Amino acid sequence: MGIIIDMDITLKLQDDLHQAMKTRDDAGKRVVRMLLAGLKLAEVAKGAALDQTEFLALVQKEIKIRNEAMADASKAHRADLIAENQAELERLFTYLPKQLTEAELLEKARAAIAETDAKSVKDMGRVLKLLLPNLAGKASNADASKAVKSCLEAMEQDGQ
Repeated sequence: MGIIIDMDITLKLQDDLHQAMKTRDDAGKRVVRMLLAGLKLAEVAKGAALDQTEFLALVQKEIKIRNEAMADASKAHRADLIAENQAELERLFTYLPKQLTEAELLEKARAAIAETDAKSVKDMGRVLKLLLPNLAGKASNADASKAVKSCLEAMEQDGQ
């Protein structure tokens, strides 16, 4: 498994599935099969093959689902489900580029705020519209939103 660069996404996933089967990696098989199914569904809905950005969005969507499932399993005190979801999350992260640190994300958020000339939290939508396409799988939308909001709130407090 790994980041997919200039290689057909489906072929890479099929190769990863064969590798997971050979190594008897159950979590790996589940993740790759889920990604293949999601990819096929998205391609049928779009009517064309997904590009790299759309595939990264699919992976991030699955990561969000696993995080929500872990939260639910934690509330239900189900350590087995938490472990399964954690193993799947580890496999999913291998399909994303290196994640930005909090400092790097804040730096990008500040740059986007400066570029859009945002002054308050009300301008958050304009900032995110500019910022999110530049992140391309390097940070979740939720993390980007938190970073932009904290920067804008800090600007508002400094201005008052």
